[in-house]
Amino acid sequence: MYIEKRRIGRSIKYYLVYSYREKGTVKKIRRYLGMNLSEEGLNKSQLEAGKQIKLELERLNTAVFDFKLSKKQIERLNRYEKKVNVYHLRGWDWQQFTENFTYNTNAIEGSTVQLGEVPLILHKKKVANAEEMETRGVASAVGFIRSTNEDLSLKLIKKLHNLCFQGSKPFAGEFRNVEVVIKDGKGEIVHRGVPLSQLEYKLKDLIEWYRKNKNKFKPLVLSAIIHNQFEHIHPFQDGNGRVGRLLLNFILLKNKYPPINISLEDRAEYYQTLQEYHKNQTLAPSMRFLVKQYKKTLRQVTTKRKN
Repeated sequence: MYIEKRRIGRSIKYYLVYSYREKGTVKKIRRYLGMNLSEEGLNKSQLEAGKQIKLELERLNTAVFDFKLSKKQIERLNRYEKKVNVYHLRGWDWQQFTENFTYNTNAIEGSTVQLGEVPLILHKKKVANAEEMETRGVASAVGFIRSTNEDLSLKLIKKLHNLCFQGSKPFAGEFRNVEVVIKDGKGEIVHRGVPLSQLEYKLKDLIEWYRKNKNKFKPLVLSAIIHNQFEHIHPFQDGNGRVGRLLLNFILLKNKYPPINISLEDRAEYYQTLQEYHKNQTLAPSMRFLVKQYKKTLRQVTTKRKN
């Protein structure tokens, strides 16, 4: 905050100004302090105006890409965290989670590899086809997000894609240079990735938003927002679902939360929550779904409660 002076004839008007940037535009909150104030009067008026500006800042909505959340809405979303007991996975738990996650996240995208085949594929000397390559790739990506100290970046997103699809897709690790659409089983378009002309801007906006807002949200809400917006952008020619679910868990692990496995049997509900986000700009369905998946995940593995 700073004092702004405006000279009107022989008089001086004083204002307290707070300047901030919103989506590339500089905006200001200005409060009138008085005219021809003494130093004592200026200090007194500045103190009161500062309190008013702080209250207004608290009421300002938080932009979440194409929509906004009020402070109360953020508080309501953050309360979903209370519905989950936080446990930490141990060595054997991690092996079981990795196998379950790898099977489900690939099966959601149409892989025919069965759950019982995953550990065999992970220990084979040589893989036989693209599906087996992607089984190993996703498992490797899980290991990476578990151990890395990196923060969210475009480089990290491309690395996850490369880990998953190196050897199986010629565009592994590269953002798309074509338009993409997602169709349902009837061949009808249910979502379009952002236009190619906006792709670079939207990706940079994702990272900038994360850096500015990551401390406003509890880990489960933050991971849902990043995952949903990533899927909305759809930056790769193929493989967006798998990378998006890895990003969901990357945010959770970064904040010392256990990971979530989204089950194949819940695929329809999962897709519906994404549609609610894309079309209606609502996060509540995603939060309810993730809480349910969290509880299911933690039932599937032997866990140790966080002290």
